[in-house]
Formats: sequence, C-alpha cells, structure tokens
Amino acid sequence: MEASPTQSRRWVLSSIDEVLDAVVGMVSTTSRRIAIFSTDLEPGIYNDERFLAAVKRLTLSKPFARVRVLIANPSRVVRNGNPFVQLARRVSACIEFRNADEEYRDHREAFFIADEAALVYRVDASKWEGIADTHEPAVAKRYLGLFDEIWKASREQSEKCELRV
Repeated sequence: MEASPTQSRRWVLSSIDEVLDAVVGMVSTTSRRIAIFSTDLEPGIYNDERFLAAVKRLTLSKPFARVRVLIANPSRVVRNGNPFVQLARRVSACIEFRNADEEYRDHREAFFIADEAALVYRVDASKWEGIADTHEPAVAKRYLGLFDEIWKASREQSEKCELRV
C-alpha cells in the first residue's frame, strides 16, 4: 500500500460492519502482502463475499501476492467452517494458514496488516472496537514483527485439510 502520509486516514471502529468495510477497503488497495491474526477467522469478516472477492482479485491479479493467516483458535474454525479456507485451496500458492502455537493461543488481539503500512487493529478480538489506519508504517511494522514471531513459532499447515474445515 503506497499511500503517502497526506493520503493517510485513521478512524475508530465500533461495529462489525465498520471492521468489514475497513478490511475490504484495505484488501482492495493492497499491492502485495497481507498478514491476518485472528482467533477464529471471524465470521462476518473473513467469510463475507466482499472480502473473498477482494482477496481473490488480489491473488489472481498480482503475481507475487501473499496472504498469511494465523489462527489462534482453530477448533472454532473447524466448528464454524469458513469459505476463506475454500478459496485458499483454489489459490494455494498465494494463501497460507498456520495454527498459532500453543504459547500464543490466548493472545487477545486481532489485526490485519496490508503491505507493511495499513492496519486494522482490535485490542480484544471478542469485541469489534478498534482502529484502522491506511498509512501508519511504524505501527504496522510493530504488529507485523509480532505476527512474524508467532508465524515462526507456529507450525505450517501444509495441507488445508489439517485445519479440518
């Protein structure tokens, strides 16, 4: 996301619709990389048709697009199912899932990072209150560092069926 600071927009989120709009908007303007840390691929966000269409467009139109997803509570994904996992099976070279290592399963935050600059952040994944910012590289990189730490500690789901979704 190559927004200049003058194009930056920061706003407060207080509902599922606002979080969804922020995530879809950022996917639509992403040029290459997305990192998602979610407790359970929040139904209403990561199974929404607008989100799925935007991710599909990104992965099919950008040859080096990469979407990495960490799931803190994979048993909830198993119970609820998620069309995002089905999409990942079709474009498996671009979308990768990992179950968060046991050490990070109780992590309360949820966040979405686009191109190391844009961020949707919720301090408590069980609530919809949070912030979104289209260009805050320092903060986005801080959370991307946490994401990478958890990513490296977590085992790769080489087969999407290991998510048992």
